[in-house]
Amino acid sequence: MLLERDTELARVGAALSAADEGTSSVILLSGPLGIGRSALLRRLPGVVSGTDVRVLRANAAPMERDFAFGVVRQLLDSLLAGGPQADRERWAREPDRTTGPLFGADGIPADAIPAGAACESTLRGPRSLLADISEHARLLILVDDLQWVDIASLRWLAYLTKRLRGLRVVLVCTLRDGDQGAGHALVREIAAASTQLLRLAPLSRDATRTVIHERSGVPGEEEYVRACHEVTGGNPLFLVSLLLGMDARGYEPTADHADRVRALRPAGLRERLASYLRTRTQAVRDTAAAIAAFGGHGDPALITELAGLDEIGFGAARRALREAGLLTDAREPRFVHRVVQDAVESAMSVAERERWHAAAADLLYRSGRPAEQVAAHLMAVTAFGRPWSVMVLRGAADTALRRGAPETAARYLRRALLGHRPQDESRARLLVELATAERGFDPEACRRHIVQAMPLLTTVRDRAAAALRIPPPLLGAVPPSTATLLRGVGEELGRPAELDGPAREMALRLEARLRHDGHENPGELASAGERLRELGEEPPLGSVAERELVAVLLFSGTLTGGLTAAEAARTGGRILEREPATSAGAHTTLPLVVITLFAAESVQDVGSWLSTEQQARWQNATGADTVLLLAERAFVLVSQGRPAQAREYVERAMGSAEADWREASIMILSTVALELRDPALSERILARALRRGTAGLALTAALRILQASVDAQRGLRPRALERLLACGRQLDVSGWRNSALFPWRPHAIGLYQRLGDSRSALRLAEEELTWATAWGAPAGLGRALRLKGWLQGAQGVPLLREAVAVLRDSFFELELARTLVLLGRQLGSGAEAEAALREAGTVAAACGAPWLVERAEHGLGTASAPKTAVLTRSERKVITLVGRGLTNQEIAGELGVSSRAVEKHLTNSYRKLGISGRHELADVLPA
Repeated sequence: MLLERDTELARVGAALSAADEGTSSVILLSGPLGIGRSALLRRLPGVVSGTDVRVLRANAAPMERDFAFGVVRQLLDSLLAGGPQADRERWAREPDRTTGPLFGADGIPADAIPAGAACESTLRGPRSLLADISEHARLLILVDDLQWVDIASLRWLAYLTKRLRGLRVVLVCTLRDGDQGAGHALVREIAAASTQLLRLAPLSRDATRTVIHERSGVPGEEEYVRACHEVTGGNPLFLVSLLLGMDARGYEPTADHADRVRALRPAGLRERLASYLRTRTQAVRDTAAAIAAFGGHGDPALITELAGLDEIGFGAARRALREAGLLTDAREPRFVHRVVQDAVESAMSVAERERWHAAAADLLYRSGRPAEQVAAHLMAVTAFGRPWSVMVLRGAADTALRRGAPETAARYLRRALLGHRPQDESRARLLVELATAERGFDPEACRRHIVQAMPLLTTVRDRAAAALRIPPPLLGAVPPSTATLLRGVGEELGRPAELDGPAREMALRLEARLRHDGHENPGELASAGERLRELGEEPPLGSVAERELVAVLLFSGTLTGGLTAAEAARTGGRILEREPATSAGAHTTLPLVVITLFAAESVQDVGSWLSTEQQARWQNATGADTVLLLAERAFVLVSQGRPAQAREYVERAMGSAEADWREASIMILSTVALELRDPALSERILARALRRGTAGLALTAALRILQASVDAQRGLRPRALERLLACGRQLDVSGWRNSALFPWRPHAIGLYQRLGDSRSALRLAEEELTWATAWGAPAGLGRALRLKGWLQGAQGVPLLREAVAVLRDSFFELELARTLVLLGRQLGSGAEAEAALREAGTVAAACGAPWLVERAEHGLGTASAPKTAVLTRSERKVITLVGRGLTNQEIAGELGVSSRAVEKHLTNSYRKLGISGRHELADVLPA
């Protein structure tokens, strides 16, 4: 409280020095609430120099205003208590010299005598008393909170300030800005008689830093200091309360906690401010309540009308709040801190707060303000009682949805439902609108509210439209009740071929939904394939419903492998060309098209579409849409050989809420994690996905393959192989044979070979090559050729050459680099081997794969180096333990060294062997 107050202390000290020569002074210390006036006044006796200074002290209080001469009594009591024994005895023998200030000559209380007569009577004794005392010692008279001094004492002080000439007296008073008492005529008279007016300034940032250091014991980081200074405005009371709150919660003064500083609303400060506000005038309290009702800020004209004041009254009340340090200097009335609004609201009862919000809602509605502004106040009112309330809440919900705030829209609509009791069609429409908002963050609630609305809707079209609001559980399990509901509405509506116009559109969309609900049923998949062939080589895509149906049929054909990659890419590309930018991608069949194009390796088409539509989609994207966009972008980047950038998008997706992770997004992110080969990242994705609970076959298969990859990289090859084979069996039963979507076979081939079962590995490799040839995607075919060529050793070189030729037409450059490295190592030596390894290094470097660059460079040095690499004894011990499946920490415990030492030995070993990690040790070491 006393930081940066040296100037004020020096002024008082100078005044006391001047008093020694007979020059009296009246000093007024002013400032807003919490600035430190009282603290400075308490400090003054301790800093004055000299033993010849007598201090008279009095503290005024609002509850003591009715006690006449209460402040004067305090001053004289302190005079008697602090004086020498001889003086106290002498004043006791001459009571008129001490009682004169309190009573008139006739014993009548001074506050009952007219002002002029009272002052003449009461000061006839005190001035001579002060003169007598000041002959022997200088007097420092301190009066705290002048605005609360009783009227009689004010008259006494006002009279005294004009008659101090020649006395060795310094009178110091404090005055709080913005208090109604500061406007009293006698207070203004005393202020006008002051020789110095000292207004205390807020603390600077350096002073704020000092306070933080003193309170916490450690220096505050700059961002933390800046946040404290911005939030408190340098007000010592606000600052100390804030730091006490942060300390109570155990937050250190670090930059990481700067946001918590901005969000904290200290309870102690709230109570202090509420107590202050209770003593203000009705106009000031009403103005503060009106500002609070508008959220801590608002239009001056609206606040004036809500407070029930005219412009003059509002201006005076606003000025009082600003001078008290509770309002900023902005054009719009605005509280300096959110805790001020808390204080205003805590000073009111619940009923009072509701009345203010109800009045604000009425005022805003009559003024034609936007629906969301009116709705914000309706949300705080228990009883409706307004015929337009439901209409306004529906309008506010629509606005919130359009700006990408579905949870806010849902809150408005739930409130509207509470105000609409009749079980009629209007209630059904509210339920449908609520379900529309909820499908973005709570699909189960969406389904439940649609079910509630169905019996209240009178037409089949309305029921069909409502049913279509239920978001399709893409790649997820379909609740039986939802399937039954959709099927019933579809039968009631009729076949698409028998309808036209909007009814046909609804029927097509219902067909798409029902066909996708059966995507785990081989019979339904076969039927979807026939339906797609019925539509011809170029299915109609003119309407949203037609695109939805074709997207589902196309994905079904991709799952079964009933299409070729070229056919899937051509039709999927046509859908994207006609698909407008939308923020509802996660709640449509559009992700199925993107996944299909990824499987068909039409990455360039998806990348171009994302770049074109991305900006519009980002603007209004909800949480689930955002995760989907991040996942799609990450897949494009990793496919283009940009793993570092892909990882950034994955990390951004990891930072989103778990509720926003839908099946399609998880499946795409799992595929990206497989390519990145990062066990830690894969485990984080697995942990988050598994916490979602039950999942459909697609997500289960994708997560099993990812978990098998993690197991293999951790050295748990038998477990990994078991997972992959179980996954393959389950996919075959459902008729899902597309290895581009679920690459369990390529991973199982490598594990079979590393576990010594070459025959099983070759059998799977032949199956993979057969499927990849039929599918026709370059990267899938090239990978199948590479795996079979790897298994055949030197005899597989022709297959590797063919794989390189195929992969040159693919955008998956990392797969090309892998194949070139393997080709170079299989060739052993010669110009072709050297050229392959050099190209592999160049491509791997461009893709950001340093481990593959090292393998290429190692192969250039000597093709046989990996088999004859010289390892140190310590490196051989570590590699042996790795072969037994031990983790780094277990190896460190076995050898009695640190984990860091184990990591160093492994890094050196991998470099010498020309491999990237544990999963490649079997290729270069004996069994």
